[in-house]
Amino acid sequence: RAEKPSNASEADSEPDSLVDNPVDFLALQQENPDIYAWIQVPGTNVNYPVVQHPTDDDYYLTHNRDNEVSPEGAIYSQLANNTDFRDPVTLLYGHNNVNEAMFSTLHYFGNADFFAANDTFYIYTQDHILTYRIISAYIYDDRHILKSFDFKKPNVVLDYFAFVAQPDSLLANARPDTKLTISDKIVQLSTCMSDPLQANSRFLVNGVLIDDQPTY
Repeated sequence: RAEKPSNASEADSEPDSLVDNPVDFLALQQENPDIYAWIQVPGTNVNYPVVQHPTDDDYYLTHNRDNEVSPEGAIYSQLANNTDFRDPVTLLYGHNNVNEAMFSTLHYFGNADFFAANDTFYIYTQDHILTYRIISAYIYDDRHILKSFDFKKPNVVLDYFAFVAQPDSLLANARPDTKLTISDKIVQLSTCMSDPLQANSRFLVNGVLIDDQPTY
């Protein structure tokens, strides 16, 4: 099994040159060709491959990275998103498990002190290390975001960005200096709520791309 990246120091050391990619994507894709990225959220347990099934958007709700039936599922995107993280809005989904696996520990960002102290996550692809600044975290309803908003329309993107940057939502933490433009790319990390009374809600942690480091 391919090694997890231990940190993102390589991405910071040589900003104007190619750097070594800490993720062995060749090995990962031999395990499962659906693996196309790796996500790491410092301060949490999130350090996992990212998958996208070629035909079934719900497959990884019930299957793990090894294509085994599993209640933990996997971290995944759906076909509405490209796998290059160049869409204005990319959604990654993961279960909220009792054993603090998958996206469970994203709920740490509901704590204002934790949110203030932790502002970065990383996505590794085959040719890039992408650095995201965490700009907000909040409770949202369970609508399918990519089907509910037409992000091909710039005005829709800007209106949605305005909400993400300064959410009018329950349990919202946001960085007051955030202003998003039409050229920005965001990734939203989505997981369920722990309270059964909030079964129709989702917890979203939102990051904007601030650095794209090519790798070899």
